[in-house]
Amino acid sequence: MTNLQSLDSIGPVQETAEAKGEAKNPVVREFEGGKRFLSNGDFAQAAIAFHNVLLAYEEKNDQNGIANASNQLGHVCLARKEYEQAEKHYQRALEICVKADDPMSQQAISIKLIEVYTGMKDYRRAIDTCLDLIEDYRLNNNPQGAVSTLEKMAEIYLESGDRKAAGDTYRTAAGIHRNFRHSKLADELEKKAEEL
Repeated sequence: MTNLQSLDSIGPVQETAEAKGEAKNPVVREFEGGKRFLSNGDFAQAAIAFHNVLLAYEEKNDQNGIANASNQLGHVCLARKEYEQAEKHYQRALEICVKADDPMSQQAISIKLIEVYTGMKDYRRAIDTCLDLIEDYRLNNNPQGAVSTLEKMAEIYLESGDRKAAGDTYRTAAGIHRNFRHSKLADELEKKAEEL
C-alpha cells in the first residue's frame, strides 16, 4: 500500500480541450443558459436564449442544433401553456428526428406532443399519438413504455369524459403488468378501472 498518492498532490481534474472549446462557444453557452432559465421558471429569458440559439443554428444549417433548439422552445411554450406554439416547435424538431432516423428522440417528442394536445383539449390527436407511441414501444419490446402510455391514455379519456374507454385502458395496462407478474401494480390499475 505504499503506492498511494499523497493528498497534497491531488488537484482539480483538468478540462479536456473539447470541454474548454465548448465552454467558449457562445451558442453552447447560450443554450446552457436557456436550460438554466427554463429550469428556474424564467420562461421569457429561456425563450430569448433558445430563439438566439435557433437563429445561430439556422444560419449554420445545423439540423441537430435546430432540432434541439426547437425542442427546448417547445418546452418553454408548453410551460407557458402556449400550446399552438409548442406544437409548431415540437413538430419542427420531430421532422428533423424522423429524417435523422432517431427513434428515441421521436418518442420523447411524441410524449411532449401528447401533453400539448391534451392541453389544447384535442383529445383525439392526443389518443392517436398515444396509440402510435404504444406501437413503437411494442415494436421495440418496451412494455414499461407501453404501460405508462396506456395510463396516460386513461387519464386523457377521463379528462374527455369517456369513463368506459378509461376503464378499458386501465384494464389493458393491468393485463400487461400481470403478464410480467407485477400483481400489485395490476391490482391497483384494475381497482382504478372498477372505480370508474
